[in-house]
Amino acid sequence: MNRLENDVAIVTGSTKGIGTGVAERLAAEGASVVVSGRSEDDGQATVESIQEAGGTAHFVRADMREPADIKTLVEATVAEFDGLDVLVNNAGVETYTSADEATIDDWSFVVETDFRAFWLAGKYAYEHMDDGAVVNMSSNHSIATTPNIFPYNAVKAGINGLTRAMAVDFGPKVRVNTVAPGWVAVERTTSDMSEERRQKLESIHPTGRLGTPEDVAGAVAFVASDDAAFVTGSTITVDGGRTAVLQDDFLPNYREQR
Repeated sequence: MNRLENDVAIVTGSTKGIGTGVAERLAAEGASVVVSGRSEDDGQATVESIQEAGGTAHFVRADMREPADIKTLVEATVAEFDGLDVLVNNAGVETYTSADEATIDDWSFVVETDFRAFWLAGKYAYEHMDDGAVVNMSSNHSIATTPNIFPYNAVKAGINGLTRAMAVDFGPKVRVNTVAPGWVAVERTTSDMSEERRQKLESIHPTGRLGTPEDVAGAVAFVASDDAAFVTGSTITVDGGRTAVLQDDFLPNYREQR
């Protein structure tokens, strides 16, 4: 559990949900973690949770749609901890629109947060890394998707390509990989979910359950560590086998729509 001892890590979007789980896991692995997001209250709560568990953490507020904030986040991390070894690009947003209904504003909202920010954070982090790892958070929607998740699904597929491009350009000193979660039970995804709905979702996963932030965090810790020293440009899907299933009740009846 000390694979990241003496490392410095940034986890974007780590004030809640999966990001908090990742930040807590990297700190438990020995890293000094910079928690980042738009809410200082939530960020400080994550920092306190890490510190209470014996870890080291610091909060830097950043809106990942603002390029200046991204650069400041990296520079503040280096100033605070005198280095940077791991960047986890986790902050993301989505819209529930279809490709024919989405607006330019929907497109910009997702692309700037989920795609441009990943590139800029990686670019700025690379300048300060001597031997490091970048982990880009994608989604199983990058592999197979459902209706009305555009442009989120398209952008997440782009992140897998971004990872390959970065891996080629940043090597050999920096490795870059993607972790692609599926259904993860966090407040945002389960707060209004009925028990019947949850049981149905669990039943269509080969693992028989939904994921947890800890499930995702374990994969992130692996690819960020030296255990994955020969892994770069790859995508690890953490979705309970969901993408192995061909069909479910989210799909429309295309025959009726003809």
